[in-house]
This record gives sequence, structure tokens and C-alpha cells, in this order.
Amino acid sequence: MEPEQESVNGLVALGLSRYEARVYLALVRRDSYTAAEVAREAEVPRQRIYDVLDGLVRAQLAVAHQGRVATFGAVAPELALTRLMARQREALERLEHVSTGLTAALLPLWEAGRSHTDPLDYIEVLRDPRTIAERFADIQDQAGRELLTFCRPPFVAPAANLPGLRAARRLRRGGGTVRALYTYDALRDEEVLENVARFGEAGEEARFTEELPLKLVIADAALVLCDMPDPVAGTGATTALYIEHPALAACLRLAFLTVWEGAETMRGARAQ
Repeated sequence: MEPEQESVNGLVALGLSRYEARVYLALVRRDSYTAAEVAREAEVPRQRIYDVLDGLVRAQLAVAHQGRVATFGAVAPELALTRLMARQREALERLEHVSTGLTAALLPLWEAGRSHTDPLDYIEVLRDPRTIAERFADIQDQAGRELLTFCRPPFVAPAANLPGLRAARRLRRGGGTVRALYTYDALRDEEVLENVARFGEAGEEARFTEELPLKLVIADAALVLCDMPDPVAGTGATTALYIEHPALAACLRLAFLTVWEGAETMRGARAQ
């Protein structure tokens, strides 16, 4: 990373916006600039430069010099950084005060809730497609070692499934496992095949089989998301279950691995 970019990132970490950081670094280089000059030097849009400069002046990180044409200069870096650190400390103190108040308010509720148990509190029943898609993204985000999926239409998540791609890359980098089973019908669907290729590049292993009983996601042999299609043919209705139950997840994982062992890679499936 270039030194200037490191400085920009450091100033952003101390509370400045990226435009403010770039303008302050530009102001440091000279005694003074006009607004137009510093916009050009910092590569900040002209229509934004006055707001950015006003923000720096209000924060006491820059000084405006009045004249026929107003110019602006930077406050000395040691003073500017001291002021930025002071702002961060004040913000932290406010957050600590809020945290203390929230702890006092929430702790009694939490303690009261420990006495309440629901024999099925590990199961969440989902019927809204948007909520099902959100839980699908959640279970992929939570996977830390292994992500196993039965992929069959209809799909409720966006075709790109960006959370899934991120999870596949993250798990592969960490030495985890990402496996997906598709039906042979997927080989005739160009959109699904493009998705399979994208996920393969991200680190997912894919195999194909004749039929899958339902849509299923298993994360870390602990979390499960599965659909329960309406048994009445033609209704198109479905209910999804989100389950946090390691014993059940472990059983379903064994079922997945059994189907996986008998399934084919894409090359083998296309040779059929």
C-alpha cells in the first residue's frame, strides 16, 4: 500500500470521511490553497469541496483565510491528530455511558428469560420467501468449517447469492469444506450452470444426482435450513425450517454424505 493511501486510511480510522482525509493531506503540502486548487489536488469533486472544507474548519483541522479569494490551510498535524484523538475519546465515553445504561436495562430481562423454556425453541418456522432468503444468507454467513447444500429449484435467494460466494471463499481460505449437490436438470439450465461455475471458482465442490428430496443447507453439523414442500400436489406452497440442533444436523449430514458418495462430477454427469 502506498504511503499516502496509508495516511488516508489512518485519518479515516480516526473519524474523517475519505474526502476529508484526502483534502487535509493536500492542505498539508502547501501553505494555502483556494477551494478549486485543493479540489484538483485532492481529486475531490468540485461540488463537494466547500462542504468538505467547512467540515475540516469546524473540526479545527483547517483554517480559512478571508480575502478577495478565500484560501485554506491545514492545522499542524500534531495538533490536528490530538484533536481527532480527543473526539474519538469523547465518542468512546458516550458509548460507554450508553452501554452501562443498556446493561442495567437489559440484564433483568435476560435473567427473567432464563426461567422460560420452550421445548421447540430451537426450531423456527418460516413461510415468507423474503425471510427464508434472509435465513439462507444467515446460515451461510455463520458457517465456520463446513457448508453442505442440496440445491434444487425453486430458488428463493437472488441468483448471484453473494453471501454464498463470500462464504465459499472464506471457508476455502480457512481450509473448510463447501459442497453442493444438484440434480441432472441443472445441466440443462444455463443460469444454474453459470452459478455452479462461479461457485466452483470460489471453492465449492459440486456433484450431480438424479433426484434430491428437498432443499437443504447444513452448516458445521449444527445448523440446518430445509424446506418442507406442501404434500398437496400443485399448490406450490412451502414451509422452511431453521433448526439449531447438532444431533439432527449430524444425522442430516450423514444423509448428505451418502448421496454425495453416489453422485457424479459435472464431467461424469455430462457423459451420461
